[in-house]
Amino acid sequence: MKKLLYILLTIVFLSIAVSCGQQQKESDGEPPKMLEVDLSIIPATGELNKPITFEAKVTQGNEKVNDANAVVFEIWRAKDEKHEKIEIKHAEDGVYRLEKSFQQEGTYYIISHVTARDMHNMPKKEFIVGTPSEPEDPNAKESMDGMNMDDHQDQNNDQSAEGH
Repeated sequence: MKKLLYILLTIVFLSIAVSCGQQQKESDGEPPKMLEVDLSIIPATGELNKPITFEAKVTQGNEKVNDANAVVFEIWRAKDEKHEKIEIKHAEDGVYRLEKSFQQEGTYYIISHVTARDMHNMPKKEFIVGTPSEPEDPNAKESMDGMNMDDHQDQNNDQSAEGH
């Protein structure tokens, strides 16, 4: 009986030691892969009052990121000071999607602000609704500096922009 107890205790201690060693090896390995965001707009040139689909495909290495802390799409018409900020929920397979219609023609911009796994990535794209308007100065301010996340507009995917 004592032999069996010693054998079981030895197995338990060895299991713990091996487990700790593997965890140490994993944390000493390569640095984490960068957070990648592939922002797409379909169609690239939209029509008035017809939905445009915006997708942020979020990956880290070969892994699809389904657990982002925050994904916010910031959308505005060129030369417009009002930027609409919409928090996006995970759709499937690392994809965060918004479908939105626009009531005013022109050149628009979107930045997808993605925060996940202690990283942030914010790609920006230009798109057209109907007839293009004069684009922005490329040196214009492009971020949500000072944005209070409590003030964002959490909207449904099919809601259209008012005044845009």
